Formats: sequence, structure tokens, C-alpha cells
Amino acid sequence: MHRLVLTAEDNAAIFPMLTELADAYDTIEDPRLIRLAPVLARSLPAHLLEFLEEFRLTEPSALCMISGLRVEEDRLGPTPSHWRDSQFGSPAFEQEVFFLLCASALGDVFGWATQQDGRIMHDVLPIKGHEHYEIGSNSLQHLSWHTEDAFHPCRGDYVSLMCLKNPDAVETTVSCSPDLDWSALDVDALFEPEFTQMPDNSHLPENAAESTGDPTLDRLRARSFRLIQSWNEHPEKRPVLFGDRNDPYMALDPYHMSTDGWPRRHLDAFRALCAEIEDKMRGISLCPGDIVFVDNFRAVHGRKSFTARYDGTDRWLKRLNITRNLRGSRAWRPAPDNRVIY
Repeated sequence: MHRLVLTAEDNAAIFPMLTELADAYDTIEDPRLIRLAPVLARSLPAHLLEFLEEFRLTEPSALCMISGLRVEEDRLGPTPSHWRDSQFGSPAFEQEVFFLLCASALGDVFGWATQQDGRIMHDVLPIKGHEHYEIGSNSLQHLSWHTEDAFHPCRGDYVSLMCLKNPDAVETTVSCSPDLDWSALDVDALFEPEFTQMPDNSHLPENAAESTGDPTLDRLRARSFRLIQSWNEHPEKRPVLFGDRNDPYMALDPYHMSTDGWPRRHLDAFRALCAEIEDKMRGISLCPGDIVFVDNFRAVHGRKSFTARYDGTDRWLKRLNITRNLRGSRAWRPAPDNRVIY
């Protein structure tokens, strides 16, 4: 793992800027703050920026961890009961700003109109009623390992998590492509477009608000939900590996894949890949102040099950999606500087 631990001196150097920015804006979702973030990120300590650039450019690992960010848990208050309750008046605004700036050093943050009502920064927390649902807000069921948004051509290069609370040391599970024994797998078959991938449950309309309050955006979002439905009903064939055949990138979410009609060779190759991924799976327990950037091309991730208490003390993480090619999604976004994919 590519890792950096922030020192007391690092925290002392960065928090005045974080506090100033948190005082200047009402929410991390403010488009002005998000637009300025790549510029503001240049004010982070040089050794931190060099660390992030090494991860971005040389791919030394599929995981990048920043630890030691100051989090005063007594200031956080209770874990929200739902992500809808957490946008304004965040008790972790300073930490959110740091998370945003680090992410903006790696690429452009973005959101989905079909996920958490189009927010850029997501809350990852247990929601009552989702215990056995295959979605990040479940608890009693494992969150199956997957490439983030594997179904979508505009999926991010990185998915990142920042821990605010994790009292039960719940493990995030990861399996990284450099750890896999590619010589034992039918790589050529996995590069062929013979696999079908459906959207995951977090993008379904039942997990969204009824309206954004903006008729134009509501029409765009309705179009997105229709497209999600069409991909569920008529999934396109695609490869699960791409890039360098000696060090492949991956895109797969087995829980949301139907193997009906796959050629026998490709089915066998896929099952062998899944078995190899599971054999190399390991757990990472994030602590408050930990930020992990998962290379979405080179690792899959999930989460082990746990028992939620719903008493304000539950696990609480923040999540960002990051792309290195914002222009690649221009056909899906209302304007060049809009960060939400419809």
C-alpha cells in the first residue's frame, strides 16, 4: 500500500486553511468550492502533493492511504440516520474540505444524478431498512466486492473513502490486480466482449428523492433512470479486462452480472478470475482520520457485515468518485463545468 501519515506539524499547517474555507461556504456541495478545489489543493504541503502525484502517475499500488488527519469525534455529534440529513451544517466540514482537496489533486470529483440525489460527496452509513439490501447502506449483509459503477462507461478512475467513525472496526475488503496470478487465468478470453454487466442498486429510482425542485434537472434525471432501466433489461456485451495484458485493468461487479448465454470458455474464465480475486481478498479497518483512495481500474472493494445500532454511534464514512478525464463524460453532463453525470 502507498501510505503517508500526517504529523502534528502537518495538521497544524493545513487546518487554518481548512477552517477558513469551512467558514466561507455553507456546504461541501457548493459548486464554487468544487470548482476552486484544484487551485486550492496547490496550497497543501508539497510532500503530500508529491505523494499523491506518485500514486497517480506511477501506480505503485492499487491503494493509497493518508492517515492521521485530525478528527475530534466529540464534535461530530451523532451519525446521521440517512444521507439526506447530512448536507448542511456538517460537523466534519474541515475534514470534508481536506478530502476534497486531496481528491482534486488526483483528478476531478464528480457525482451521479441517480445516486444520493446528485451529490458530489456521499455519506456511507447504515440506513434502517437496508440491512439485507445489496447497497452501501446495508449492514447485516456483506457488501459484495465490485468495481465501483462497473456498468457505466464514465465510471471513475478512483473511489475514495474518508473515515469519521468506525467503532466496531468494520473492514473494507479489497483485492488488487497486482496481487493476482494472471498466468493461471485465461486473460485473452477476459479481454473479449462476451460479458454482461447490469447497473447496481444504488442507481435505482427507489433510492432517490422524488424531485430535485428543478424541472430541467428532473427531466434529465428521468432520462438517466430510463437508461439505467434499459441497461438492466438489455445489457451490452463488454470485456471485464482492458489495458495491458501483462498487467490488466478490471471492470466487474459479479453480484450484478447475469451469466446467461455466455460462451463456456468465457464463463470458465470469469469464474476462475472471481476465485482468484476472492483468494487474494484482504480486509482494511479504517480509523477516524484515515482516507483511502482505491484505484478503480486496479482493485475491487466491498465491506464485511456488521450489526448497526442506529443510536448515533454507527460507522460513518464519506465517499468521493474521481475521474482523470472529465471531458469523457461531456455527453452525459448539462454543461462543461457541471460535475453531475445524467
